[in-house]
Amino acid sequence: MKDNVRSSVIVNLIRTLCLTILSFISFPYVCSALGSSFMGTYTWLNTFVYYFLIIAKSGIPNVAIRECSKVQNDKQLLSRKVQEFFIIQAVLTILSFGLMCAFIFSVPELLEFKNLIFILSINFVIGVFSFEWVFIALEKHYFISFRSISTTALTSILIISLIKYPTFNDMTLYCVLTISSTILTVIINVIAVRKYITFKYVGPYDFKEHFKPITVVFVISLMLTIYNSTDSFILGFLDKSKTAVANYSVGIKSIEIIITLITSLDSVFIPRATKYYKLENKVFFNNLTKYGFNICFFIAIPAIATMSILSTQISTIISGGGEGYSDAPLILIILCSMSLTFSLSDMIYEQVLIPMKKEKYYLYTLAMGAILNIGGSISLGLIFKDHPAIGVAIATILTDAILLINMIFLTKEYVHSAIFNKNTLKIIIAGIAVAICSYFETLLFASLSAVLQIVLVVIIGAFVYLSLLLLMKEDLVCSFKKKKTAANE
Repeated sequence: MKDNVRSSVIVNLIRTLCLTILSFISFPYVCSALGSSFMGTYTWLNTFVYYFLIIAKSGIPNVAIRECSKVQNDKQLLSRKVQEFFIIQAVLTILSFGLMCAFIFSVPELLEFKNLIFILSINFVIGVFSFEWVFIALEKHYFISFRSISTTALTSILIISLIKYPTFNDMTLYCVLTISSTILTVIINVIAVRKYITFKYVGPYDFKEHFKPITVVFVISLMLTIYNSTDSFILGFLDKSKTAVANYSVGIKSIEIIITLITSLDSVFIPRATKYYKLENKVFFNNLTKYGFNICFFIAIPAIATMSILSTQISTIISGGGEGYSDAPLILIILCSMSLTFSLSDMIYEQVLIPMKKEKYYLYTLAMGAILNIGGSISLGLIFKDHPAIGVAIATILTDAILLINMIFLTKEYVHSAIFNKNTLKIIIAGIAVAICSYFETLLFASLSAVLQIVLVVIIGAFVYLSLLLLMKEDLVCSFKKKKTAANE
């Protein structure tokens, strides 16, 4: 079981790492080319559109993955499930688009940018045809990885080739190029999915059985979006120039990459956890939970240690060295622990609560978090009126910590031992060592460029980290060592 899961985990990590590299190439270039004002405007508009993307999806992918994974070996049943979820999502997408239009023509500040908003909205309008959740349910991780890397690479090349100046026209072109990846994904997926399902009518449909779980997950998704994206949206109103939004987006970019790297594993763990829980195999279910959390700590702890020490260098690279991003390093330091807190909360939801059909616990937690985050962001954003992004960052990290504590308390029967154990302590000790080494390394390499400093610190830090974990016999590192030894024998 573990070897099979491990191979899927490795494929997903490789995919996410490749996408991260491509992001690190294109995003800094765009920040520099467009400037903080235009980049902030784009981020603000994209945040607005994202709300309606969530309404269009309504949590359907998560529920669909769970339900389709149960019938993945029966083409007719699978096709019926897929058609049911597709129809539901299509209807909700139409309603979501109509609601978005109502907001645009009601708010003057949004109406000013209506053309850009409509361009960005193509992401969720055609996204209904992507069927990404089908491939996740079927565990087609190699296909997903190859397709994602290919489409993102092409999009990145186009962005670097065509975006040149801080003008409205170039910002418009950037909006068009960012949705091109979705368009390519939809075309490829529609062609490929026909191998596994049929689009012919295989009814009768049973929509009723999906309404309750979709409703719960939809509200969760909406609360999660409000919780995650409201900070940037509030900043857009607190700072008319939108430079605060740009600073916040640069500061949180590397953190989002780490979070994406960890949460990308949900596509591996959700189908497996669902199977084990359905089969009442508590041993495999608990082992899978522990394995997932082990990976989360293994990635997040050294990332936090390194990002907090290299915040200035990382922010300089992500912003492309452009002007107007002076608050980004401090924002990165404040928010870097989200790599762990947010990722753990997400894994508890995706890997434990969804298979158990107890999503409501996450819903209650997120509702509380959304209220705290909105109130805190507005209050601290006004208190730090000269640097509102810093105030919003403080409110965000405090809320995130409160939510994680609540999530652990609600699911302590399943996650307490997976989080609080000797193996986690070993990772934390190694992470502290990495932070100390990174600090002295930055002093030693101070005369070098930001890129070289990061490369050298990461390489040396990785060596120190892995060596210490190997000496302390940390589970994840030792599991690979044992596998290699067995293979040689």
